[in-house]
Amino acid sequence: MTHLNSLDVELAQELEDFTEDDLDVLFTPKECRTLQPSLPEEGVELDPHVRDCVQTYIREWLIVNRKNQGSSEICGFKKTGSRRDFHKTLQKQTFESESLESREPSTQARPRHLNVLCDVSGKVPLTACGFDLRSLQPDQRLENLLQQVSAEDFEKQNEEARRTNRHAELFALYPSVDEEDAVEIRPVPECPKEHLGNRILVKVLTLKFEIEIEPLFASIALYDVKERKKISENFHCDLNSDQFKGFLRAHTPSVAPSSQAKSAVFSVTYPSSDIYLVVKIEKVLQQGEIGDCAEPYMVIKEGDGGKSKEKIEKLKLQAESFCQRLGKYRMPFAWAPISLTSFFNVSTLEREVTDVESMVGRSSVGERRTLSQSRRLSERALSLEENGVGSNYKTTTMTVNSFFKQEGDRLSDEDLFKFLADYKRSSSLQRRVKSIPGLLRLEISSAPEIINCSLTPEMLPVKPFPENRTRPHKEILEFPIREVYVPHTVYRNLLYVYPQRLNFANKLASARNITIKIQFMCGEDASNAMPVIFGKSNGPEFLQEVYTAITYHNKSPDFYEEVKIKLPAKLTVNHHLLFTFYHISCQQKQGASVESLLGYSWLPILLNERLQTGSYCLPVALEKLPPNYSMHSAEKVPLQNPPIKWAEGHKGVFNIEVQAVSSVHTQDNHLEKFFTLCHSLESQVTFPIRVLDQKISETSLEHELKLSLICLNSSRLEPLVLFLHLVLDKLFQLSVQPMVIAGQTANFSQFAFESVVAIANSLHNSKDLAKDQHGRNCLLASYVHYVFRLPEPPRDPPKSGGAATLPDPRYHTYGRTSAAAVSSKLLQARVMSSSNPDLAGTHCAADEEVKNIMSSKNADRNCNRMSYYCSGNNDVPGSTATPRPASKKHFHEELALQMVVSTGMVRETVFKYAWFFFELLVKSMAQYVHNMDKRDNFRRTRFSDRFKDDITTIVNVVTSETAALLVKPQKENEQAEKINISLAFFLYDLLSLMDRGFVFNLIKHYCNQLSAKLTNLPTLISMRLEFLRILCSHEHYLNLNLFFMNADTAPASPCPSISSQNSSSCSSFQDQKIASMFDLTPEYRQQHFLTGLLFTELVAALDAEGEGISKVQRKAVSAIHSLLSSHDLDPRCVKPEVKVKIAALYLPLVGIILDALPQLYDFTAADARSGKNRANGSDEDQEGISAINQNMALAIAGNNFTSKTSGTMLSSLPYKQYNMLSADTTRNLMICFLWIMKNADQSLIKKWIADLPSMQLNRILDLLFICVSCFEYKGKQSSDKVSTQVLQKSRDVKARLEEALLRGEGARGEMMRRCRAPGNDRFPGLSENLRWRKEQTHWRQANEKQDKTKAELDQEALISGNLATEANLIILDMQENIIQATSALDCKDSLLGGVLRVLVNSLSCDQSTTYLTHCFATLRALIAKFGDLLFEEEVEQCADLCQRVLHHCSSSMDVTRSQACATLYLLMRFSFGATSNFARVKMQVTMSLASLVGKAPDFNEEYLRRSLRTILAYAEEDIAMQATPFPTQVEELLCNLNSILYDTVKMREFQEDPEMLMDLMYRIAKSYQTSPDLRLTWLQNMAEKHTKKKCYTEAAMCLVHAAALVAEYLSMLEDHSYLPVGSVSFQNISSNVLEESAVSDDTLSPDEDGVCSGRYFTESGLVGLLEHAAELFSTGGLYETVNEVYKLVIPILEAHRDFRKLTSTHDKLQKAFDSIISKGHKRMFGTYFRVGFYGSKFGDLDEQEFVYKEPAITKLPEISHRLEGFYGQCFGEEFVEVIKDSAPVDKTKLDPNKAYIQITFVEPYFDEYEMKDRVTYFEKNFNLRRFMYTTPFTLEGRPRGELQEQYRRNTVLTTMHAFPYVKTRISVIQKEEVHHSPRFVRGLQDQTMTSLHLCLMFSLF
Repeated sequence: MTHLNSLDVELAQELEDFTEDDLDVLFTPKECRTLQPSLPEEGVELDPHVRDCVQTYIREWLIVNRKNQGSSEICGFKKTGSRRDFHKTLQKQTFESESLESREPSTQARPRHLNVLCDVSGKVPLTACGFDLRSLQPDQRLENLLQQVSAEDFEKQNEEARRTNRHAELFALYPSVDEEDAVEIRPVPECPKEHLGNRILVKVLTLKFEIEIEPLFASIALYDVKERKKISENFHCDLNSDQFKGFLRAHTPSVAPSSQAKSAVFSVTYPSSDIYLVVKIEKVLQQGEIGDCAEPYMVIKEGDGGKSKEKIEKLKLQAESFCQRLGKYRMPFAWAPISLTSFFNVSTLEREVTDVESMVGRSSVGERRTLSQSRRLSERALSLEENGVGSNYKTTTMTVNSFFKQEGDRLSDEDLFKFLADYKRSSSLQRRVKSIPGLLRLEISSAPEIINCSLTPEMLPVKPFPENRTRPHKEILEFPIREVYVPHTVYRNLLYVYPQRLNFANKLASARNITIKIQFMCGEDASNAMPVIFGKSNGPEFLQEVYTAITYHNKSPDFYEEVKIKLPAKLTVNHHLLFTFYHISCQQKQGASVESLLGYSWLPILLNERLQTGSYCLPVALEKLPPNYSMHSAEKVPLQNPPIKWAEGHKGVFNIEVQAVSSVHTQDNHLEKFFTLCHSLESQVTFPIRVLDQKISETSLEHELKLSLICLNSSRLEPLVLFLHLVLDKLFQLSVQPMVIAGQTANFSQFAFESVVAIANSLHNSKDLAKDQHGRNCLLASYVHYVFRLPEPPRDPPKSGGAATLPDPRYHTYGRTSAAAVSSKLLQARVMSSSNPDLAGTHCAADEEVKNIMSSKNADRNCNRMSYYCSGNNDVPGSTATPRPASKKHFHEELALQMVVSTGMVRETVFKYAWFFFELLVKSMAQYVHNMDKRDNFRRTRFSDRFKDDITTIVNVVTSETAALLVKPQKENEQAEKINISLAFFLYDLLSLMDRGFVFNLIKHYCNQLSAKLTNLPTLISMRLEFLRILCSHEHYLNLNLFFMNADTAPASPCPSISSQNSSSCSSFQDQKIASMFDLTPEYRQQHFLTGLLFTELVAALDAEGEGISKVQRKAVSAIHSLLSSHDLDPRCVKPEVKVKIAALYLPLVGIILDALPQLYDFTAADARSGKNRANGSDEDQEGISAINQNMALAIAGNNFTSKTSGTMLSSLPYKQYNMLSADTTRNLMICFLWIMKNADQSLIKKWIADLPSMQLNRILDLLFICVSCFEYKGKQSSDKVSTQVLQKSRDVKARLEEALLRGEGARGEMMRRCRAPGNDRFPGLSENLRWRKEQTHWRQANEKQDKTKAELDQEALISGNLATEANLIILDMQENIIQATSALDCKDSLLGGVLRVLVNSLSCDQSTTYLTHCFATLRALIAKFGDLLFEEEVEQCADLCQRVLHHCSSSMDVTRSQACATLYLLMRFSFGATSNFARVKMQVTMSLASLVGKAPDFNEEYLRRSLRTILAYAEEDIAMQATPFPTQVEELLCNLNSILYDTVKMREFQEDPEMLMDLMYRIAKSYQTSPDLRLTWLQNMAEKHTKKKCYTEAAMCLVHAAALVAEYLSMLEDHSYLPVGSVSFQNISSNVLEESAVSDDTLSPDEDGVCSGRYFTESGLVGLLEHAAELFSTGGLYETVNEVYKLVIPILEAHRDFRKLTSTHDKLQKAFDSIISKGHKRMFGTYFRVGFYGSKFGDLDEQEFVYKEPAITKLPEISHRLEGFYGQCFGEEFVEVIKDSAPVDKTKLDPNKAYIQITFVEPYFDEYEMKDRVTYFEKNFNLRRFMYTTPFTLEGRPRGELQEQYRRNTVLTTMHAFPYVKTRISVIQKEEVHHSPRFVRGLQDQTMTSLHLCLMFSLF
């Protein structure tokens, strides 16, 4: 550290210098649901096993925590991309697109005005000249715009302005990356807790019958009909009135509050549609059958009055007497089923059945039917919402209006399931079983998480349990239909007894009304009955005895009773269940007892010291039981004297089932044996000991325990999981605890370890158990995280036969078996023997450690990039802190040793599930360090050398295993990935525990070993990337990389740890040093180890080829992105000086990104493909977008005859074919680049740029160009727009034109050449096939907005708006750096074009006003600094710039408009200053406006007029220019622009009338006859409009006219024989083209400045226009014309020897000719109609006639309907009328207030001589000027009459131009009429009739 300056030391400490331990061992109290934890009864000495169980359930969690990792702020940021309320700190960015959207509805809603057509007629005197700009109020001007300021000062002001209000954390604005790659996120296992299924709350509201005469008792339980299983315990409920409760007061000594519950919480783990809630009603026993007792309820009604009332009173008195006498006995009465199908959403169940199998059941697949996903169950309670169970289920009140009467002989559960099955199937049950009318109302809802005042099944109050206790809710225990694999976490010890059947059929007649008294006895005396039986409703909480319900006069009764018993924690042989059988006398007899004893039976609770459960058939003793009866089972009682008298001769007559729900009794033989043997070792026992039915002596104990360990994994999975925590604790205790058995030391380590391995294997292999994203079994993960702790030494060392006493109070263990015994295995297993690199002998701080490793002082200096990992000597012997006996062994050492020496299947399993053993190692090591003396704090001496050797061996073996798996099939690959991630996490954890030099050495060996064994590059890179990504997520990653040792601030004096080459202080190395900082040099990799490795992998991924490499590239970029994001959002890295240092660490990434430039996804091309309509929507915009697409690149590369070039051509760069990065990957890489540029030392960046060659600078500009499009703001509504967009078949005309036009001309084409050499088409055809896919939208979340609230959408838009602004400002900063750094260089002219290109691209995107303000300021600085270059060299860029600025002049945002006006004025001013005439800028501005007018849908002429007025104000206020002609020229220009705007207004009004719109556009184009550039622009506008309406022929004609115009001007400039001679050469294509002839006197000379300077007035421009026209002709089906077009193109291509183009041209010609042959007459050209307009409402159109060309097969009603509908909207439907005939219109007969339209179908007309030349079908449909229609008439004026009166009129119309033309309607200029007499008509009719007769005759034959 002595070499670091004070700032560096400060920074290192600020990032929490890692000399202290990173891991904290925390004891966290276990969360307890109940007020008091569930514990055994007090005052009882517990068995060791019960004690251990209880201890496990109540002890605290032991959690190893990282001190600095995962602070909520960072995690929140990383996961969501924004912290809560973070958006409130952001400034709202204003985007014009959104302000326009908010205004759109109002503009669209306006009705169309009636004067639409009057404007164009010229009758309304609104003319361009008549509109005075000066009448407008100008916008506010920018201050100081016209003041003289030096360029440097201007730049400085701009920079200061840009630096204010910037957002510090770039990544806070960036959406979080998908966590698919986030392998470093190690999920925290869910805390073990009690299992709760889907919980439903059932409240019993009402229970009443027609008559109320006695108390009734309800019990409710859930039954699954399909599984034929009762799935819950009973809930007893008493809704009796106080009067009826009084009847029973003698029999209820006390009433516990817990027994008064009227609501219960049921739990269902496996919901299904077969679950029924069954309510059983009992009443107090009385004389008579159930039917007799129920009859009054069925026949008497309360409201009948009179006699009924008397009967009821009589019955009530009778009931009262029965209650007093027989109040403690019950009889069955009625029952009602309630289906829960509607509650458990069946459709959801069906759908998810397949997923749930994994939950908890192990039954066969065919039987499985579960509801949720596998992970949920071991993760805990399945909430109703998650499973679709009751998710939309509100609280529902269910009403039952009738009950089924209980049948005395059908009371068993089997009978109940039959009833339920019938009930579900049909209503037949209602017919067969008598119903009792009544009312039961239940309220059922999904239970809330927190319920006030509820009790557990053990009657423990659950938190919160308020003091003012209301009636409690009871939680009802579930009996799941299948296994639930959730380890026990609470003490529960319940026994359920179900008496089922008694057969006393052969007994004496006295046994008729039979009840059974059930007691739980702890001895044989009557007083030994224990109060452990849970009471029912409205009585004591616990009872000593309970009686079953009685069936009247039934000798073989069925029982349905459920007796719930709280088992004592300590059970002895004396505990048993006692059943006493009685006959109950219902009739009151004088002096007779109510109860008559019938017999006894019993069931011992323990058998061989194990709890007895299951079904039993017990004999019944008819007399008093003999002493000590309970020691034996009833079936096997030894012979007594006198002998016991048995019913049925000792046969079983009493069927009973006993079930336990216990977290202490395992109910599994293997587990029982294992626990018993373990406890015999731990405590003083007397041998032999009994285990089940086996006796084990002390000598056989070791063998039996080993056998038990081996068999442990054979136990059933459910009990193994239930007792998993205790089993593993015991196994780990055995692995380290020395055992002395019969005087011999026993070692169970290996057996215990193998047993752990086998259990881990079972749990991982079970399909029923959940795994996390890394494939880790959730049960084991939560065990390691929460439960595992170092095995404790025995509490009470036994004097003999047990473990030896351990004198050391700390947790440690005894050693490994003798070294000799293990050495042979070690030799086989190990790969290397020593690991610790040579470090300085003295103790040093951890930073120093790492620095020493890095500098490799004792290493060979001629090393490769990893050579600083050299094997050094071992640590100095004796340097360990506390000398310990060699025989002692700690748990981590024992575990590592067992992992190393394991063999065969065990070894294979250990490494397959290495994560578990790694985490055990780490946690045990952390506890070990925590328990150490604090002075023993040097990492190098914490762990023994042998342990380090074992760790090295383990890492090497795991690496080998991983490599071996990777060459196997895919399934094994997944396994290898999981092992690889486990190893990475292990080393990650070791960095916090061990000597970091040692760990770095392991990392080096890992990388080398993997490289040596793997040949598949993508797999290798992917594995190492995931490995490194995890390591780099370490909280001390920056310090581990010595980030503070960057030499950026003082390159002349590097710290000594940098290699000697860099340590030179000569200034000559200065520049080289700075340049090398941006490259991944060996020195860098040596100094910054982990980052160097990561960058190396990134480079390898970018360079690699092969299948699946794109996924690897995504992983690599995602890893870097994740790292930078974590730094940016780390509270420790807030200070700018820290971020500067961090950015310096990542500088080589800049070089890597620049090298990867050809691979970056092209957002500009993607935007063009999507048909995205940007705010300006202009031609140049589309060209700018599509310029980088691949077809364009090929076109550029393919054209050799460029007439001029600009900038440095980099096509010579040999770029190989790379895999292209996806949009998301590119975006993530771009944000990393911008972050570095934002946070790096700006002076360093400038120095670097100043030294870069122009080729590299151009690359940076290309990168910035892509960045601009990459981070364009997509707006709030982007997802909706995206989802509705469909890529049109025909792309935007201009984008397609560019493909043909810009063959290497222009800066964008030049950029393409620089980025990609000829032939390097990035995935040919990609651009055609791409659609708007989800991953190509702004970011993935953008298209997932359906479920988001408006507030969330607004918040997202706010953040993304700030991101777009910040990203663009960083790009602007970079451009300023480039401008400033290169001002003095010779290459500034070429760089200026690049900078302008980026600026223009940014102006074409949707930008915030904040950014635009800064961007325009930079532009003005650029104009002021490089004005001369801009206007002379960068003509094309200047044109683009004009258009962008002009577009922003029409902005609705005042701020943007004022900035744009100032910039445009400055552009004119400096242009004038450079040439004293700004004709070129004038022309470009005028063309730009014409282009905007033609296309931009959101163009606002009002704002633009105001901007023009503002520019005029600038010109008037500019004192310095008043003496020049400049102000006058500006005014002329503005007046011209204003007139164009006037045309725009009209065009807007005719948007709905396509013909009128085209007429207007044609008129505008015509008006620019003297301005070729503008005329060309308007012709292109017309072409685009036609293409959108699919009028491809007309669009092609527009382009032919444009080409003719270009040809005219080219022929003036150059006299080449291969060029067309003006428009004359185009006559074969269309006779209309002669319009473009430039022979008139007023035509300007092309030599004038600014005229014909556009990019189209070149030979390549001409070819491009013609080629595109040919393509459109082909689309329109005019293949013959394609030939004529190419006749003009081919000579030009031949002259330039462009054989590639000639090849494709002839190929297209062949296709055209093939189409003529194949399609011929099948083609359909246009259909023509004459349309006449009559009426003053039409204005100039009045009495005008046109021929309309409509698509083929257009019927007369179609065009009639269209025109009538349109004009009806204009004038009102009542004012528009279509004239039905074609006769001449007499205007005097028309209503002057109406508009009349006459439509007639016309056909092309040819004279006979013409027909000789028009042979083909095409010729008869092309170049048409004459059309004819026929009208019948008579001399009387009627249209039709008798044949001799009938005349016919043929009308021939001649149009002004020939069809097809640049318009779809042409006015009629001549009309000829020919009349035919009746004789001619008759002759024609005769001919027609003859033809018909002939046809008829032929048809007869």
